[in-house]
Amino acid sequence: MRTALVIGTGLIGTSAALALSQRGVVVHLADHDPEQARTAAALGAGTDEAPDGPVDLAIVAAPPAHVATLLADAMRRGVARGYIDVASVKGGPRRELEALGLDLASYIGTHPMSGREKSGPLAATGDLFEGRPWVLTPTRDTDTEVLNLALELVSHCRAVPVVMDADAHDRAVALVSHMPHLVSSMVAARLQNAEEAAVRLCGQGIRDVTRIAASEPGMWIDILSANPGPVADLLTDVAADLDETVRALRALQSSDEDKRQEGTSGIEDILRRGNAGQVRVPGKHGSAPRAYEVVAVLIDDQPGQLARIFADAGRAGVNIEDVRIEHATGQQAGLVQLMVEPQAAPVLTAALRERGWAIRQ
Repeated sequence: MRTALVIGTGLIGTSAALALSQRGVVVHLADHDPEQARTAAALGAGTDEAPDGPVDLAIVAAPPAHVATLLADAMRRGVARGYIDVASVKGGPRRELEALGLDLASYIGTHPMSGREKSGPLAATGDLFEGRPWVLTPTRDTDTEVLNLALELVSHCRAVPVVMDADAHDRAVALVSHMPHLVSSMVAARLQNAEEAAVRLCGQGIRDVTRIAASEPGMWIDILSANPGPVADLLTDVAADLDETVRALRALQSSDEDKRQEGTSGIEDILRRGNAGQVRVPGKHGSAPRAYEVVAVLIDDQPGQLARIFADAGRAGVNIEDVRIEHATGQQAGLVQLMVEPQAAPVLTAALRERGWAIRQ
């Protein structure tokens, strides 16, 4: 691939353009808002000037509701040899294109499984997709050259290609992305009118659950409008679990020992099912999840503290597998949780203590 046209210069489109530009591809940028395309160009994502002739690959990076229209326009104008979109829903746009009577041999639907809570070109980075799954949904009609162009794009973005059926993809993202986002928003909504004294008690657990609720509502309305059925089906199942959990909790309030036991069993069931589902979430680099030991270190909220901890861990020959930070309420301090292999935990603990760090048991 030598040339590309990115239509839509938001977070995903600009990030893809940055990755391609960094690897020597000449990228042309287009957007319904010319100022946004100019911003992406100023960031080094390419040029906002139109290409002189057909490019190798046209990438439509727009909300699902607009994908088919933009693709149909680009295909009728013959702007590229191959066409892809990067929308988060795949079945609907393809059916819309089929209904328009277009030859879809030159098209393949794709979806990079990466993003941020922020949107727009200023939030874009050239490494946004690195190590992340990038779904490709070819059909028997897809031209081999177009599939190869899509695979080349994924390679340039250092993502991991995953081939799926379009409708299977939509059911999957409803499960792992769209439904969890709504649940996160529902939990976060409980905080809107909560007393300040209660909100000040927020810890890492509530931060983890509500983090994705900070995303732009308009963007999510576009996404959910394109995939409402699978999301509604999953929320129906969640609602059934929620009803059962509420009944179990009410039973725990009863003075009847049998009812309390029934309530305990109900709560235990949902917690154990949660355990069983959580362990299926892929671990580091997409591999099977691993059990790590946590070494918790108290630190001051000052520049250089994290760098010192990582440097001291390196001197001890210990690899930090993951890290979390919990900030103290009302204090300029925090708790850094270093996840390491079980056999490395005592080595790291001893090394950090020797260097003056306060270890929380």
